[in-house]
Amino acid sequence: MSKQETITIRVDRCVGCRSCELACAVAHSASGSLEKAVESGEKPGYRVNVEACGPSAVPVHCNHCEDAACVMACPTGAVHRNEKTGHVVVDQERCIGCKMCVQACPFGVIVTDPNGKGVLKCDMCAARLAKGEEPACIEACPTQALVFGSEEDMVREKRKRTAEKMVMAREEADRQ
Repeated sequence: MSKQETITIRVDRCVGCRSCELACAVAHSASGSLEKAVESGEKPGYRVNVEACGPSAVPVHCNHCEDAACVMACPTGAVHRNEKTGHVVVDQERCIGCKMCVQACPFGVIVTDPNGKGVLKCDMCAARLAKGEEPACIEACPTQALVFGSEEDMVREKRKRTAEKMVMAREEADRQ
C-alpha cells in the first residue's frame, strides 16, 4: 500500500447500535460465524468499543499511532508495526501476556483477550484486507459512521463537508 489506510469516525452519524463490535468479534472468531461461535462457547473478543457519551455514542478503536506507546512498551516485540501496511499489530505467538501495552496505550483500546493469555487490539482486519475486503466494522456500520480509506482521502472529505456546511450556513443567513 502506498498510502496507509485508516478508519475515520463520523461521530455525528453513530447511533450506538454496536454493529461494529459484533462484526469485529465475528470476523476475529475461529469459526468466522456468529452462530458457530455461540454454539462452540467461543468468546471472540472485539477490537472496537462503542462508548456512550451522553446522548451520543462513539466507536473507539486503535489509532495505529506513529510513535505508538504500546510498541515501545512491549518487551518481546509482539506489538509491532507491520512494515507493509503501517498498522500496529500483535503477534500472539510472541505475546507473553504482561499487559505493558494495555498500560501504555493512552486511548484504552488494547484489552486482555477473554480467552486467556494475550491482548486484543484493532488490526484493521488484516485477513480481510489481504482478500481485498474492508474491515468488518466498516462493512457492518448501517449509518456509515465508520469510513475506511487513506488519510489523505479522509482529510479531503472533511474539507469538502466543512465547505458544504459553510455554504449552507451562508445561504441560510442570506434567506433571513
